[in-house]
Amino acid sequence: PSSSSLVCPSPVSCGTGFFARTTLTFPAMFGARLGQLAARAGCAAAAGTASLVLSRRQRPTLAEGKTVQPPGCLMVGTGEYVTGFVDGKGADSDKSTGVLGLVCLDLRSRGKIGRLGMVGTNGKKLPALRGHMQRVLGDVYEGIDPSIIETWPADDVVKRDAYRDAAAAFKPGDLAIIFTPDDTHYDIAMACIERGLHVMITKPPVKGLTQHLELVEAAKRKGVLCVAELHKRFDPIYLDARDRIRNLGPFSYYWAYMSQPKHQLETFKAWAGKSSDISYYLNSHHIDYHEWCLHGKARPVRVTAHSSTGVAKKRLDGVETEDTITIVVDWHNFEDGSVGHAVYTSSWVAPKSDVHSQQRWFYMGQKGEVTVDQAHRGYTVATDNTPYASVNPLFWKPMPSNGRFSGQRTYGYISFEAFVDAVADVNSGRKKVSDFDGTLPTLSTIAGTTAILEAGRRSLDLGGKPFELLYSGNDPYEVPYSMRPAEI
Repeated sequence: PSSSSLVCPSPVSCGTGFFARTTLTFPAMFGARLGQLAARAGCAAAAGTASLVLSRRQRPTLAEGKTVQPPGCLMVGTGEYVTGFVDGKGADSDKSTGVLGLVCLDLRSRGKIGRLGMVGTNGKKLPALRGHMQRVLGDVYEGIDPSIIETWPADDVVKRDAYRDAAAAFKPGDLAIIFTPDDTHYDIAMACIERGLHVMITKPPVKGLTQHLELVEAAKRKGVLCVAELHKRFDPIYLDARDRIRNLGPFSYYWAYMSQPKHQLETFKAWAGKSSDISYYLNSHHIDYHEWCLHGKARPVRVTAHSSTGVAKKRLDGVETEDTITIVVDWHNFEDGSVGHAVYTSSWVAPKSDVHSQQRWFYMGQKGEVTVDQAHRGYTVATDNTPYASVNPLFWKPMPSNGRFSGQRTYGYISFEAFVDAVADVNSGRKKVSDFDGTLPTLSTIAGTTAILEAGRRSLDLGGKPFELLYSGNDPYEVPYSMRPAEI
C-alpha cells in the first residue's frame, strides 16, 4: 500500500512475478580488525580499479552453473543527482536529466539490475516527478522506460522515514544507493545494512568518524558491501595520475580547488548551512582522491580549517554558513619520516562560467609533480541557444546517440556499475566483500577522509584551532580512530 508505480497507483503493475528472484546466501566476509582490512587494501593499486572496470560481465553464475538473478536496486533520494528534478522543475545545472536514475534504468535494460525502486519523503510531488522523468528520459532515449520504477511513499503521504518501508520491500542481497542530505546518511544506511542490503552512499558517507566506524562494523557483521560514491576515482586522467604519483617518492605538497556557481545555492537551500557545508559537499572529492593516492605511503596527522563568508548568508536568507572553506592538512610520510602538507579549498559562491564546476589540482612529490585541470578537457561548445561551454563527456554524456543513451563509458556511470558488478560477484560467491577494499572506496578504507572533514568542521567551529588525528599504531594502512584538539 505504500508503494506505487511511476505511471499508475497500483504496485501490481510493476509485475511481482517479473521480479521474482532466488534467495541468496552470503559467504563469511571482512576480517577481524579494521586496521587489518585497511592493510589488505593497501596492496591493490590503481590497476585494481582498472581491472574491475574492464572485467564487467552481464550476469555472474554460481559455482554449480546456475545463473544468479540480478539484484534489486533501491534509490534513496529523488533530487538533482537522482532525477534532475528540483523545486518542481528541471535543475539549472549540468544534471537536468539526473544521473543515478538514468544509470539504473540503463543497467536494468542490460540485465544487471532487476527490480528498481525509488524512495523520497514527500509522495505529493511524485506525480510531477513522474512527468519530468518521462519528458527528459522516456521521451528522449529509446528503450528507457521510467514507468517501471516503484516509488515510496504513496502519492498522498509525507513520511520522513519512508526509506524504512522501502528497504523492507527489498530482499537481503539487493542494493541501496543513497543520495540524500548528509545528516540523513547514517540512519538510512544503517537501516539498509540491517535489512541485508549492500549499500552505496554519496560522499561524504557520514559527517563524523564515530558514525563512519559504526557503519563499517555493521556492514562487517551483516556481511554486506558498503561503499561511498566517489566517481573521480574512475576518471581515466585521475587514474593515470594516481599511478604516476605513487612513483614520485614521498609526498611534499598538494592543493585542490573545486567550486559550484552561487545560483546553485537555490538548489541546495533545503540543507545548505543547516545540515552540512560546502567542505563536506565538495572537498570530500579531492581529499578522498589525495588520500587514495597516498594509501599506505603517508597518512594525515593534523588538520586546520579557514573560511570566508558574506555571500551565502544573503542568498540563504540569513542562514549562517561559509562561502568558501579551506582545509590544511599535515601528512606524515612513512618512507623517510618527512612531512608534507595539503590545501583543499571548496566554494559555492563562484560566478557562472564556461563550466558548472571549476575543478583543478596540483601535486608535488619529492621526485616530480602533476597538474590536472579536470574542468577543461579541450572540448568547447557554443550554440545560438546556449552560452559558450567547456563540456566533459568523460564524466557524463546525456546527449543521445541515434536516439539511445550512450553514456556507459563515462566515469559517472562506471562508478555505479562497478558497485553493481561487485554486488553481483558477492551474491554469487565468486568474491568476498573484503576483496573490494583495494578497488572500490569501501567505508573500511576511507575513514581518513571522514576524519579530515570532521576535524575541519570542528576546527572552524573553534576559530581555526588545529586538530590531531589519532591512530592506535604505526601500520601504514591503519585508519584513524579518533581526534583531539592539538596543542599550539
